[in-house]
Amino acid sequence: MFFFIGGISPRIKKLDELPGICPRCGLSTLFRVRIDHYLNLFFIPLFPVKKGRPVKLCENCGLEISEHDTRPHRPEGRDSKATGTCPACGRHLEPGFRFCPYCGRSLN
Repeated sequence: MFFFIGGISPRIKKLDELPGICPRCGLSTLFRVRIDHYLNLFFIPLFPVKKGRPVKLCENCGLEISEHDTRPHRPEGRDSKATGTCPACGRHLEPGFRFCPYCGRSLN
């Protein structure tokens, strides 16, 4: 009996060695990358199937900026709402909180 283990997996290729400054987190972790898809056979990448488009990707916060689009956007699976602030203590909060984790006040 023979088992075939294969598939297509993404690989991130850095196009620039020097990082840029991320507009969201302010760290020097913004790199120009390209996400290529490779055919794998028994977990060994054999050859590229699809060459991706170049984007700028922050390694710290996951911010992805398209080279054709000047507006930054979050990767899939993350909430795209802007962060809010607590009316009592003024601290920045992630979306979805019903109570402030710093002072305990209800946000509704």
